[in-house]
Amino acid sequence: MSDGRYLTFALGKGRLARQTMELFEKIGIGCREMWDKDSRKLIFVNEEQRLRFFLSKGPDVPTYVEYGAADIGVVGRDTILEENRNVYEVLDLGFGKCRMCVCGPESAGELLRHHERIRVASKYPNIAKEYFYNKKHQTVDIIKLNGSVELGPLVELSDVIVDIVETGSTLRENGLMVLEEVCPLSARMIVNPVSMQMKSERIKELVNKIRAYPEQESKE
Repeated sequence: MSDGRYLTFALGKGRLARQTMELFEKIGIGCREMWDKDSRKLIFVNEEQRLRFFLSKGPDVPTYVEYGAADIGVVGRDTILEENRNVYEVLDLGFGKCRMCVCGPESAGELLRHHERIRVASKYPNIAKEYFYNKKHQTVDIIKLNGSVELGPLVELSDVIVDIVETGSTLRENGLMVLEEVCPLSARMIVNPVSMQMKSERIKELVNKIRAYPEQESKE
């Protein structure tokens, strides 16, 4: 479990971590040593404010939070839905906005409308299964891919894909299009259930500071 004297954060590496730390600094918390690009540290500490931060791959963030290695995590909603961990989702941070969509050639729209049995390629098999089986009540065969899922329909591995769409330019360049929207996505703050009880005052104070920040209000 994380040290009770500190509030420990697990952040998804890359742009998400940078945007999170920029937001945190605006509300008066942060950790300067995290901005040191030459640092090989794995855990960054702000002793004055009793804060600890570490970076991990996005899919691991909910795991660290569920098991109490971190009190708080910041990660995309796609990861929260796919990992389905025992965590509390407490706040939509408003950045990293995109959509999870069913995509494919225009002709695949008919297969979706008639609820035919189709093959679906995705990096997010759990999200795909939840959408097709529980929302659409359509039987599908789901194929897990780790790379460029847009290849699926192009090489006839699958009829459609379920993937994140930001601008849609990659889809258009490959003759694909958004056929259905599964859900909107953005960066979310998640909390360990035990930490929510044991450190409730500090966590509520943090959440309230973020909610009160003017730019945050405009995003909600």
